[in-house]
Amino acid sequence: MFKKILIANRGEIACRVAATARRMGIKTVAVYSEADAGARHVAVCDEAVLIGPAAARESYLCGDKIIAVALATGAQAIHPGYGFLSENADFADACALAGLVFIGPPAASMRAMGSKSAAKTLMEQADVPLVPGYHGENQDADFLHAEGDRIGYPVLLKASAGGGGKGMRVIERSEDFKAALASCKREAISSFGDDKVLAEKYLSRPRHIEIQVFADTLGNCVYLHERDCSVQRRHQKVLEEAPAPGMPAERRAAMGEAAVAAARAVGYVGAGTVEFIANQDGSFYFMEMNTRLQVEHPVTEMITGTDLVEWQLRIAFGEALPKSQDQLTIHGHAIEARIYAENPEKGFLPSIGTLRHMDTPRAVSFVVGDGGHGQPAPVRIDSGVREGDAISPFYDPMIAKLIVWGVDRTQALARMAQALAEFRIVGLATNIAFLKRLVEGAAFSSADLDTGLIERNSESLFPPARAVPAAALALATAALLGAEQTQAAAASTFAADPFGSAHGWRLNGAWQRTIAFADEFSATTEQKTYRVGVTYQRHGWLLELGGMQLPLTVSHADGAELSVTLGEAALRGAVRRDGDSFHVFSGGRHFVLQYADPLAHAGEAEAAGGRLTAPMPGKVVAVLVQNGQTVSKGDPLVIMEAMKMEHTIAAPADGTVEELLYQVGDQVADGAPLLAFTPAAAA
Repeated sequence: MFKKILIANRGEIACRVAATARRMGIKTVAVYSEADAGARHVAVCDEAVLIGPAAARESYLCGDKIIAVALATGAQAIHPGYGFLSENADFADACALAGLVFIGPPAASMRAMGSKSAAKTLMEQADVPLVPGYHGENQDADFLHAEGDRIGYPVLLKASAGGGGKGMRVIERSEDFKAALASCKREAISSFGDDKVLAEKYLSRPRHIEIQVFADTLGNCVYLHERDCSVQRRHQKVLEEAPAPGMPAERRAAMGEAAVAAARAVGYVGAGTVEFIANQDGSFYFMEMNTRLQVEHPVTEMITGTDLVEWQLRIAFGEALPKSQDQLTIHGHAIEARIYAENPEKGFLPSIGTLRHMDTPRAVSFVVGDGGHGQPAPVRIDSGVREGDAISPFYDPMIAKLIVWGVDRTQALARMAQALAEFRIVGLATNIAFLKRLVEGAAFSSADLDTGLIERNSESLFPPARAVPAAALALATAALLGAEQTQAAAASTFAADPFGSAHGWRLNGAWQRTIAFADEFSATTEQKTYRVGVTYQRHGWLLELGGMQLPLTVSHADGAELSVTLGEAALRGAVRRDGDSFHVFSGGRHFVLQYADPLAHAGEAEAAGGRLTAPMPGKVVAVLVQNGQTVSKGDPLVIMEAMKMEHTIAAPADGTVEELLYQVGDQVADGAPLLAFTPAAAA
């Protein structure tokens, strides 16, 4: 077996590979950018070498630098993870020329399947059913527009060299084709260095089913059953599960055999995923093959009792597949949720910031399936970050993958809902609450699955902001009052000093005060203020909430965890304070309350004034207006790119563009004004 390998990636996949390598007795070398100097993957590897600035093009995408580090450190092989250079055939060739083993498929296989257009041609020759479309070489805009009209709308445009939802657009009308094509090509060239696209019919209510395949150098090839990845937003997967709900054994075998045939057709070696789009009637069509390990591979590991990274290492070393097809049985059900730093209520915009607090469910950091002996651990977390780490604008904003296993789908669903309720993050916006609504929603829980599930159920998945319940206000108040008492006790010169006490002692009567919290709704800038009247009593407090007076006592306090009694109700939750923000986690929900500290003058709002500002750090990729131009409400003005996704800045009202403050190619800071705009009413 290899003595030492280099991991040419970052984040959770680098940590994942390092964990398996360590268990196998293999030393690991990490590479990192300047932005990742303190990253978790750097800490868990045996060695670490800086390879360049934060931008991926100057670090993680520099194959020559990575190969030089591998040779200098004595590594025998390079594991590319996923993303970056994992599907780069030229990099695989360069590894071979340098005498290094590329832990992945042969370069020829990647070239055959790396282009969606070439792969579809190959599958067409092998009589694999394909979705109607065009995947040829002609990239003339007028020709592609005509092909879109021929195929019939809605049409899906996809970057030929793409993946991960990048460079994809659904076009509903012919008149929108040219603009969508230009945007698709810009995103494709930025993400993959290739702006070639293909067009195909966009199927209504399809399911996304993928088959995990594995092949060795001895001619063996197996499929490790399927994953359902239908729940997506902007063509990126949100939830994945294995096996696919409602999959008959006959169809599973047919899809598995088709996937193996596709792998054999290109002389495949290693881990790969053959992706199919399936109609509700069970018919399926080839979409593409990902010639690497997938983000969602843990659900396959959990139900098959395998460690797919260990398989990769053994096969790259020349060993045979560890299991035959008849040994790969399905045991239980697994679901994976991707915990992202993003704001679902704001169109899933990535969130930048520091993980000030991160409480995770009780889980193992990594565990494989049991191989048929007992049961896998019920909860697994794969993460590349720790509390105190920053989510930067340079890379994917994934915080962790939360994977649960159950004896059946019902148990797995219950475990996922519970685990999401225990996942608590402070410091930036996350999709945790959204994921919990999704998992508990009628559509997903009943397996009414298709790639439009989120859009179809937007009303329940994006409910209007509700008033903060009394329980959350009581917990925040108890945390504030308890902290004041602790601080006063620490500052007091002697314990019996009544004037240094925060217990509210008064010579005559009771001390009464009002505490104000502001609830800033995540989807808007609207704020609602809640005033909590507090009367200090001998044991606890009397709260006035919503016209009711209820006694409040703290029965247990352990760090952020609180147990209180409000009237006759026993309440439990956790309160994390971040400056003037009180993050209350209770009943599986997360409330953010801004404390209006009368002494610190906190909560002074920055006047936005309707300015057109950057929603996050990024680069200007298109300016669609000119100085002095009159525009209508909703007209696109500027297009920014951040975290490999495009974001269009639109006119908030009818008005005039007075001055453009940035040009194409400029880097823009979060919140920076992009242009000077005068609404028509003010002109």
